[in-house]
This record gives sequence, structure tokens and C-alpha cells, in this order.
Amino acid sequence: MTEPPEASASAAQPDPGASTGSTGAAVAPPPADGSARAGAAVPRSVTARATAAGVIVSLLLIVAIVLGSRFLENFDSALLPYAVATVFLAFGVAYRYTVWVSAPGARRLFRKGWGSLFSAANFRKAPTALPKMIATYLGFQKFLGARSHARWAAHQLIFWGCILASLITFPLTWGWFTFTSGSGSGPGYEMRIWGFKIIGFDSLDILGWLMFHGLDIAAVLVIPGASYFLWRRMKDRGAITGQRFGYDLVPLIALIVISVTGLLLTFSSIFLHGGGYEFLAILHMVSVVFTLIYIPFGKFFHIVQRPAAVGMQLFKYTGRQDQEVFGCRRCEEPIDTAPYVDNLRGTMRDLSLDFDAWAEYCPRCKRVLRGSAYLSQVKKGFK
Repeated sequence: MTEPPEASASAAQPDPGASTGSTGAAVAPPPADGSARAGAAVPRSVTARATAAGVIVSLLLIVAIVLGSRFLENFDSALLPYAVATVFLAFGVAYRYTVWVSAPGARRLFRKGWGSLFSAANFRKAPTALPKMIATYLGFQKFLGARSHARWAAHQLIFWGCILASLITFPLTWGWFTFTSGSGSGPGYEMRIWGFKIIGFDSLDILGWLMFHGLDIAAVLVIPGASYFLWRRMKDRGAITGQRFGYDLVPLIALIVISVTGLLLTFSSIFLHGGGYEFLAILHMVSVVFTLIYIPFGKFFHIVQRPAAVGMQLFKYTGRQDQEVFGCRRCEEPIDTAPYVDNLRGTMRDLSLDFDAWAEYCPRCKRVLRGSAYLSQVKKGFK
């Protein structure tokens, strides 16, 4: 790629902390162990670190299950497959996250994002910024509304349905939540967390109904949201063009199967006097276990990545508060915050991309400079 004329002089001066080659262009320094250049991860070492992280997190979860269930006193053996699946989930998330942050670009995102989240200086500058971003960016995902109100609504249904289901399912699976009745059959129940009584309720009143049908409510939220996206991926040309069955369609189908079988379990127990309950319970369990194991290695992994993106939004927001807006070096139109542009250039250097100076130009000027270079350097040869 032809270097922009204004950037050639600056490229000759290395950035602080970066070593220079014979051409004077800034390149990333080699790692401390000298095994490879920065940005060229050694697969074996990354795999070893990721495996170690996965094992540690899995063991910590097992210990938490044992302690939280009072040494398995409150653990329901019928839920063992779900508990085992959550241990695999913990391993997979830790493994995939470690592999993800080992890449140069993700590593910078991780450091800047989480550094901004836990920065006391950022809190002093904008004490309400983090709660607002967590609510709007992570919770209500307002950025999706700019694309499509229907997609935003469907995503919200899936998001809050899955949050509700997770808050109920995981603690019950681990034996952290228990519902006990003094009479053995109700209607009075006590909800206990880690063995301590939290609240008493009557299963026949509204609170009791909500307690025992929370997963049904979650299913009712998830089904229309997942169905909308499944319909869209079958009808929308843009979605059809780039979609993959295992990556884009399987997660939606899994959510619908989990939700439908969960509702059928309730239907069977109330209206069919338990008819077909065992088959539905096995089908529901298989679908849940499959989905939990699939999460770290499929599209659902973006749930784990999203908090770091919130940190990057905070990183950019605090830069704007300090009026550190970086202007295009050609037309002086604002591009983004100066720290964000510096971070982008650093990422490009980590990846050994020798055209990081282009990050200092707006998209329009990049096109103009490339066109000028083509006219002066390439087309000139046709005359």
C-alpha cells in the first residue's frame, strides 16, 4: 500500500518504546523470551495457558458447588448432568477467553477496556458514566436500536429471558437455592440460599406462582425473540449470504428447543398429569447440556466478550471528556479520541502492519490519497 505523503516523515521517526529496523519504520519489539515476534503467538504456549486457566476455573467452580450446597447436602442428584455441563462451560469459557486475549488486538482491548472499568481517574472524571454505559450498552443495547427497532426488541427478549433463566437455573443446579416446605407438600415454602432462609411464601399466591414459573416466563420471552432472528435468517438476503448453519442457526434452534421443551414440561405436569414427562425431561436436559457446552465455542461467546467492549466505550468517552479528539492529518475533521487512535496504531504495529500511519486519516482522505497515489504512480506508467 502506498504510504500517504504526509505520513512518510512521521514514519521515519520511531514511536517511543518501539525498536526500529533499517528502514526507520517503527516495528514492534520482540518478546522477552525471544521465541517469536510480538503478535506471533506460539500456539503451544497459548494452548497450555488456556488449558491451565480452564482447569483452575473448573476446580474453583467445583469447590464453590460443594461449599455452597453445604457439602452436597442440598445438591439434587437429578440435576447432576446440568452441574457437570456448567463445569465444562466454565472450562470452555476460561479456555476460549485466554486464547482470545492472547491475540495482539484482543490483548490491547482487554487491557484498555478493563483498565478503564477499574480506573479511579475515570471514576473521578465521570462518576456516572460507567453505570450509564452498563445500563445502555450492556443491558439495553441501545446501539442495536440504530440498526433496527425490531432486531433490538428481539435481542432484548432473548437477553432478558436468558438472564432470568440463568439466575434461576445455575443456583438451583449447584444446590445453592433450595425450596423447602415444613409440611412436605406446601402450600407454604421457604427459599434458602446456601442454607440460610431468605423468604417465605405461599405457592398459591402471586409471589409463589412467580417463584415456581420463573423459567416458564423466561421461555415465553426467548421463543419470540429467537423465532424472529430465525425467520430473519431465512428471509433476509443480507443474513442468508454470510450465515453459517453451525454458527448462526444452531444457537437459535437450541434456544427454541430449550424453551419449548421447558414449557411442555409444565404443560405435562399440569394438564396431562405427568404424561410424557420423562421423555420431555430427557429431551430438555440434552438440549440444555448441549447448549451449555456449545456456548464457549460458538456465537454465544460474545456474551463473555461484551464487558470488555463496555470498557472500550468508557475509554473513548473519557477521552472525549478531556477534549482529546484527534483530527485528520489532511482535512482536520475529527476522527476519534487521541488515545483511541494511538491504541489503534499500537495494535497495527503489534500485528506487524506497516501502514499504521493511515489510522490518522479519515475514511474520505484515505480514499483521496489512494486515488492520488494511483494516478501519480500507477496510471503514469500507461502513458
